[in-house]
Amino acid sequence: MEKKALLEVKNLKKHFFLGKNEILQAVDGISFNIYKGETFGLVGESGCGKSTAGRTIIGLYDRTDGEVIFDGKNVHELSEKEKAKFHQKMQMIFQDPYASLNPRATVREIIAEPMEVNGLYPDKNERLERVYQLLEDVGLNRDHANRYPHEFSGGQRQRIGIARALALDPDFIIADEPISALDVSVQAQVVNLMKRLQKEKGLTYLFVAHDLSMVKQISDRIGVMYLGHLVELTVSHQLYKKPLHPYTEALLSAIPIPDPDVEDKRERIILKGELPSPINPPSGCVFRTRCPYAMDVCATHKPEWQEVEKEHYVACHLYNKELNGNRELMLTGGVR
Repeated sequence: MEKKALLEVKNLKKHFFLGKNEILQAVDGISFNIYKGETFGLVGESGCGKSTAGRTIIGLYDRTDGEVIFDGKNVHELSEKEKAKFHQKMQMIFQDPYASLNPRATVREIIAEPMEVNGLYPDKNERLERVYQLLEDVGLNRDHANRYPHEFSGGQRQRIGIARALALDPDFIIADEPISALDVSVQAQVVNLMKRLQKEKGLTYLFVAHDLSMVKQISDRIGVMYLGHLVELTVSHQLYKKPLHPYTEALLSAIPIPDPDVEDKRERIILKGELPSPINPPSGCVFRTRCPYAMDVCATHKPEWQEVEKEHYVACHLYNKELNGNRELMLTGGVR
């Protein structure tokens, strides 16, 4: 049975015009699908464009080009009434749980506000009961409703943010680095909470993060971004077992292994050179200036997005059959 795509992102671009003919190409033509009920992880270094991609998908940023299809409808062609329904069905959890909560509002007011704005639960008592239920859903209790954000820990504030995102009963949630601002001991708790809520409420997630070890615990499929481009995409276990793109290999090599004997023996891949500017990205393959396998063709031609193995996509000239470029040839000096 063919899986149904809840979200389709097609050649999405988001460029920021800085003046003096300078254009920051934050997201430069990415495409992927997210299927109903799954968690799609989007990972990469800081500045790669993953958070900008999430914010553009939900509409916090206007797209420069491309399409976002949600539940079969092009979100850029929706009427105002349809947009209101779209925003009810797609919500966002932000990175900093303190900055994203109004410090002058109580938890009850923060969670109830989306319902009031969208005309849901017009009866105040019914709306308050909904707030209490949401607090209990995220592991808090109704006594917390009358407190202010500063009275909570970072993990508790993120739970409040999750409760607010659930207030409109969405189908899809974009989690923009929801655990990066939390203590390590709390991160697993929040991830487990999101997994439980997904199972109970049938949610679909876009999970944006730079910590690949934590992304592995929650994602069904993972897309790897570099300098505004998607360079690899596959199911989670396959990415960790057999990464294809040199950039993915370098990211995975940075994940510490708890076994000290294995950790001491393995080789860490250190990328040379500075991260290029998205204002003036390299020609051809944007990763070529830091790639240990770079060839002449990498400077002149942008690598094509191709399915190298079943459900395993990559954009890299090493897997271009016409060039006979493969890892074995590179390592033996057969390709320069």
